Amino acid sequence: MKNILVVEDDRGLREGIELALRREEFSFVLCESLTQARKVLTESQCFDLILLDINLPDGSGYDLLKEVKSKEDIPVIILTANDFELDEVRGLELGAEDYITKPFSLMVLRARIDKALKNAGRNRKVTYRFGDMNFCFEEMQVKIGEEEVELSKTELKLLQILVENRNIVLGREKLIDRIWTDGAEYVDENALSVTVKRLRDKLGKSGEGYLQTVYGKGYVWKG
Repeated sequence: MKNILVVEDDRGLREGIELALRREEFSFVLCESLTQARKVLTESQCFDLILLDINLPDGSGYDLLKEVKSKEDIPVIILTANDFELDEVRGLELGAEDYITKPFSLMVLRARIDKALKNAGRNRKVTYRFGDMNFCFEEMQVKIGEEEVELSKTELKLLQILVENRNIVLGREKLIDRIWTDGAEYVDENALSVTVKRLRDKLGKSGEGYLQTVYGKGYVWKG
């Protein structure tokens, strides 16, 4: 599921975007100000794309764009009533993937979102942040603070599947099928329980509350 942050002070527009574009593969977090957006970005939220208004009640969206791009390469689409060429050039120079002037068609916006996510998937190494934990699965890297955590291939695969499907309960059988793909005809269900326990132990207190057991169903990564 792709997680999208919408930073827009017009309540009707931001809620309209969520209502029109909400699909099974999209989830949205809505913010009306820079202050709210900064708070969300520093907490346990990981975003695949940001829709960013420039004229916000507590400052310029360009400032948030610079902050985001200085830390990680989240694709950003600017939404603004400013149709001046210099504003568009500034946004693109600061790293925005696209620039859309208001009013705009939601069909066009959806196409631009799909294009930005597709391009990002080709080039971007995704870093997931949860508290003081950072995961980059392309580099097979798991960090707590500045310290790297060594995981086995099985533990890393379990973590990746859970994180990439965060907030979705995954059944035990589905996890077993996706983790043990070496052609083994039978895998003891206890192997999954052991892997979950080892992963929890290695993540320690930083991982508490994220990897949850849903009794009778399976496991979920909350974040």
